[in-house]
Amino acid sequence: MMRLSSATLAALPATIARPAYDRRQVKPGVVHLGIGAFHRAHQAVMFDDMLASGDLRWGIRAVSLRSPGVRDQMMPQDGLYHILVRDGADVAIRTIGAVLDVTVAPEDPAGVVEMLASPDTHIVTLTVTEKGYKLDPASGALRTDDPQLAADIASLDAPVTAPGFLVAALAKRRARGLPPFTAISCDNLPRNGQRLRGAVIALAQHHDPALADWIAQEGAFPETMVDRIVPATTADDIAIFARDHGLTDEALVKTEPFTQWVIEDRFCGPRPDFGPGVQFTAAVAPWEEAKLRLLNGAHSAIAYLGGLAGIDHVHEVLEHTPMRAFVERLWDEAATTLSPPAELDVAAYRRQLMARFDNGALMHRTHQIAMDGSQKLPQRLLATIADRRRMGQDAEALTLGVAAWLRWQAGVNDQGAAHIVDDPLADRIAALLKDQPDAAGRVQAILAYDAIVPAALRDDAAFAEQLTVHLASLEEKGAMATIAAMAPIPA
Repeated sequence: MMRLSSATLAALPATIARPAYDRRQVKPGVVHLGIGAFHRAHQAVMFDDMLASGDLRWGIRAVSLRSPGVRDQMMPQDGLYHILVRDGADVAIRTIGAVLDVTVAPEDPAGVVEMLASPDTHIVTLTVTEKGYKLDPASGALRTDDPQLAADIASLDAPVTAPGFLVAALAKRRARGLPPFTAISCDNLPRNGQRLRGAVIALAQHHDPALADWIAQEGAFPETMVDRIVPATTADDIAIFARDHGLTDEALVKTEPFTQWVIEDRFCGPRPDFGPGVQFTAAVAPWEEAKLRLLNGAHSAIAYLGGLAGIDHVHEVLEHTPMRAFVERLWDEAATTLSPPAELDVAAYRRQLMARFDNGALMHRTHQIAMDGSQKLPQRLLATIADRRRMGQDAEALTLGVAAWLRWQAGVNDQGAAHIVDDPLADRIAALLKDQPDAAGRVQAILAYDAIVPAALRDDAAFAEQLTVHLASLEEKGAMATIAAMAPIPA
């Protein structure tokens, strides 16, 4: 069967929306680090909207920091791909043309630096996941013990990490008399702009203090909040698209109708005139906090508890009434720690989140959400618990989410089926938990690990006791029995 490309685009059915602009006239104003499904379903669509509006300055040059997989999906297709927006039985399909090319960084690190240092590059966006910033998830400091970061500290001749590429490119821009670019983190990190800025400046300090000062004074790292559920594309998704539309698209993505991008209005160069899907604000933190603690916190708890129960997808987990009651209880606890913006109705947001979780057309896998838990839990659950404890409040549901993550580290679910613990700290955590005789020992071992657990919780005896009770119940009774005992079905 023919592959999607510029040459075959006309073969698509007329019902599929095509790029409403001449791709040959598009200028590459954006470099994106970490090209993956989320970027293709979120930021790239919004840049595509601007291109369609007639502003052709915002084409994307994308970079894969690790493997050639996405490059090999996209470049035979001239960067074209489809986004499938699924809402129950309804599917809207659109061809996206904003991505002009994809480079694999390990194959051409110097080329990536030159791309970032180009005078055409005004914005750099990043979706490198929490672990890609090489920051301690609890403190936010650079993880100087990370081998990749250590290599970039030693030399930036061939950068390896996202901060390394940014520093190397900014050094070239400064040397050439060019202004810095605006660097926009689109990952689920609290104060993501501040953290990215801190990582870049700290790394620059290792190489040239004057460069670090220039970045601090002239650069811009706006805070952002991004929101869209983007499940992994499956081989079946690709096969069904080919069957129904006559072209193979190896890079297609699927998502939900909801999309949101809130950006701090802080740029050091040209600012795109985004459409209605983007909201500029002076303060992103309240939006970010609500999303991390309500959407992402619930997602992680659902993923670990549902995964332990042997349930594959989010919507299937929520078909169990005790699980829905548990999520509502978790949200009740988290909501007391928020300072929401005036525009955010928390009760309405919660109803909207539950409806999004219930969208079975997404087939959002619990195992996908469960990845990289050590990098996610500090901001999604542990910080919320710490705030509840400071206020003298209980955090039983939130703590059960943490206990489920700890139970997940055993690599086996309640039915005895094995799973891979996909986490950058998996080996270290396994070593900590090895030979611990009981749940209490496992809890004490993890509480002492300051790369994950914030200082406020390490010596909190009440939190340790509650975490131990939950972990012991999960180990002895399983996830669904533990949830049912804690959050009975309302009368």
